Amino acid sequence: MTVKDRYSKVLELFASAMPVAETELHYDNPYQLLVAVILSAQCTDKRVNMITPALFEAYPTPQAMAAASQEEIFEYIRSCSYPNNKSRSLSGMARKLVEDFGGEVPSDLDALTSLPGVGRKTANVILSVIFDRPTMAVDTHVFRVSERIGLTTGSKTPLATEKALVKYIPEELIPKAHHWLILHGRYVCKARRPDCLNCFLTSVCRFYSKNS
Repeated sequence: MTVKDRYSKVLELFASAMPVAETELHYDNPYQLLVAVILSAQCTDKRVNMITPALFEAYPTPQAMAAASQEEIFEYIRSCSYPNNKSRSLSGMARKLVEDFGGEVPSDLDALTSLPGVGRKTANVILSVIFDRPTMAVDTHVFRVSERIGLTTGSKTPLATEKALVKYIPEELIPKAHHWLILHGRYVCKARRPDCLNCFLTSVCRFYSKNS
């Protein structure tokens, strides 16, 4: 099977099995999603969704968060992973968002990554989900699943995986494909023990063909 054929079949199977695929983070506007994605680093979406209601009630706008101290923000996110680092990032992000962007979440990669706590992965999530750009955010799930299925081969870095995926996935499908791969990695193709018996990709999966 050629790489192009594998991509075509994988995307076809995803579209059939998972017609609706979107972020599991709860948010009402770009600012809230940006906060949630920063909090989600090495933390489950479920935990983030438990934290954000009170956080957003206390700081409903970037201006409100910018006026808060790092210590005040910490009290709302202390049950999250790395709360010290994330409270510092959120405080800095909000201040820069207000000072440099008028409180509006920017829509380009360079501007987004200039914000404290926002790396390429987080920026790509915002560009994809909020602005419907053909960007592929590569987290641990996307990195793992892409290699197991056979969409990448020997990919060493998230950036290498990102470049491979956007090369072969049609632009209009990239935003949805990002969620397909994340959700599949989260619930089926798990890190320690992939649930191959309940996987709809076994007919085209490189890992399954080698281990079945």
